[in-house]
Formats: sequence, C-alpha cells, structure tokens
Amino acid sequence: MTPPMSQDDAALGRSISQHNAPLARAASPNDASLGRSSPPGEAEGKGSISPEQRAFLHEQRVGRLATVDPAGHPHAVPICYAELDGLVYTPIDEKPKSGDPRDLRRIRNLLANPRVCLVVDRYDDDWTRLRWLQVRGTAALVDAPDERARAHPALRARYPQYRTMALEALPLIRITPTRLVGWSWSPA
Repeated sequence: MTPPMSQDDAALGRSISQHNAPLARAASPNDASLGRSSPPGEAEGKGSISPEQRAFLHEQRVGRLATVDPAGHPHAVPICYAELDGLVYTPIDEKPKSGDPRDLRRIRNLLANPRVCLVVDRYDDDWTRLRWLQVRGTAALVDAPDERARAHPALRARYPQYRTMALEALPLIRITPTRLVGWSWSPA
C-alpha cells in the first residue's frame, strides 16, 4: 500500500517511498514510523538548523540552489556554501561567467522573489546511505561590511579555491532558513 502524499509531494507529483525515514530525528528499530514520513515537526524544522542538520551541511561540498523568476519558471544551479550561525552563505565567485556577475539569473530571480530552496544531498551506490536536506528560506544580497567580513573567511576555510579570489568585490547571497525538510533511507 502506498502511503498518502503530503502537499509538497503532491505538488511534485510523486508519492513518499515506503523506505522514508526522518532526517532530523533518530528512530529506534522498534519505531513504528520507520518507513513512513513523520508528522510535521518531527522530520521538519521550522527554520533553525539542528546539530544533526548542521553536521550534514558541513559534510557535503556542494548544494543546488533553486530560485524562481517572476513568470514562475524555476532555475537551479550548483553552489558552494558555508553555514554560519544558522544562516547559509554562497558567493558569486570568479569562476568564468557569461556577462556581469550581478546580472546572473539567480540574482535577478532572488531580487524579484526572495523565496529559495537549497538542496544538499548525499548519493551512494549503497542506497541505504542516501540522504537529502532542503533548506527553504529567503535569500538576499549581503551589503553590510561586517556580515561580509564574517562570511568570507568561513567560505575560504571551507573552499581553499576561494583564498585567491577577490570575493569582497563580488555579490554574496545569504539564505535565511524558514523551514528545513530532510529524508534519509535510514536514521542517521
């Protein structure tokens, strides 16, 4: 029997797998909810990043940032990021771009509609190790010099490639989480 679809799953046109297990809580072998989605609030955060979610974010090296343009068209790009004090930062870096970095679609989109979704996942050929986390939130360009001065060292500590890039002259995006949703095949 297929479990009922949540509103989010229905919007994606898929049902929840029989093997779902919550990301944000550990389940015991006797847990009756193992194999089904958990009630709201158990596997989903309300915007604050749990220690387990923070560890998962720090373990992964890349995420996918999804934005939506004014016409409702989605746009997703892989990004480098750093989590700092419950916020997620991603720079526009010096990798080759077509045109002015300030005119990138992700920036135009977040200026028109600040709601974003960052997906960070772990793939493994052993599917019992599969896991993902969505960080849903609002994005903004960071202009405050003190905030930029805290975020850039965190990004450089995480990605040595950034140590030689002039990130200070380029846009910096801050994602403020409003909801976290995760999944793993088995409890972490």
